[in-house]
Amino acid sequence: MSDKPGYTPAVAEGRDRGRSCPVCGKSAAAVQYPFCSQRCRDVDLGRWLKGSYAIPSHISDLDEDDDS
Repeated sequence: MSDKPGYTPAVAEGRDRGRSCPVCGKSAAAVQYPFCSQRCRDVDLGRWLKGSYAIPSHISDLDEDDDS
């Protein structure tokens, strides 16, 4: 590993070439990988904290019958 800020194994191996920022679609910056800027990193973090990326779950009828 490296002590450089923004270091990720994908950046070190060059896998980030051609990838775009998941927030705005611009080219990803090596320092902010996989984002293009600190702003997009913060936007993504805010989405995680608000629960925007929550995985929906389906409650089956069996689970509802257990309350009786």
